Amino acid sequence: MSDEERAGQQRGAYGSGVPLAALQLEVGSSTHTGLRRRANEDSLLAVSPVFLVADGMGGHEAGEVASSLAVEAFAALTGPDSLAPTDIRTAFKRAHTTITALASSGRRRAGTTVSGVAVAESDGTAYWLVFNLGDSRTYRLASGELEQISVDHSVVQELLDEGELDRADAATHPGRNVITRALGAGGEFEADYWLVPVESGDRMLICSDGISGELDDELIARVLLDEGTPQDAATRLVHEGLTRGGRDNLTAVVVDAWDSVSAVRSAPQSRDDEHDDGRNGEDTIPRGPVEVGGRN
Repeated sequence: MSDEERAGQQRGAYGSGVPLAALQLEVGSSTHTGLRRRANEDSLLAVSPVFLVADGMGGHEAGEVASSLAVEAFAALTGPDSLAPTDIRTAFKRAHTTITALASSGRRRAGTTVSGVAVAESDGTAYWLVFNLGDSRTYRLASGELEQISVDHSVVQELLDEGELDRADAATHPGRNVITRALGAGGEFEADYWLVPVESGDRMLICSDGISGELDDELIARVLLDEGTPQDAATRLVHEGLTRGGRDNLTAVVVDAWDSVSAVRSAPQSRDDEHDDGRNGEDTIPRGPVEVGGRN
């Protein structure tokens, strides 16, 4: 099945989406070293049409450099209204090459996760092209419900998938910080991708595990619903993580989307709100990754 056919199926199943020409975005971001780390190994990119968080591994002058190199590779994609899947794959390859070169300079543990979303287009309709490598995460708040789109590449996620671990035990499992894919660090280099039609009122969250490790989904959803602007939401998420221990670097990027022609800009609405945001409560999250332009 081609990318266009797959996108068409999703459009038919989840709604008409927002025309790319009418798409308006607002973004906010926040990052903090945390309360126990000496350096911030997280890096972020929050410039349309691509938004991401990279969580470095290997310590100062290794993970910090690796995450910065990943952001640098994707920053070359900023500027146009939308990107193609091949653009994202090219950025991953460019980042992989530069980060792998750190090993030859003696920084053999250098590596980074990368999770994020880019604006893509099919037949004039805007799509979220979500991409993920590692255990940073991309979420979507729609119609008052939070969905994690990305799937962690981690030992704990594998145990969950195999039914050997439940969600209650996952937060305290001794292997919760062990990831199975990364850029560099000798890890497997293979990103997952998802295509999701953009709906007016969407609020996307991209965060490092410093956020998701301190805050459960219920609190994340509450913050995203309570705060009126993406910047306020990102700032509060980091603050909430700090008040709960701040054991790791904390980074959040929040992106709001709306249709400038048929919808009025507003904060995300819960399902209980009387206001009808025009989506009729439809869930637009696909349940599995799709191949877009092939795998790396």
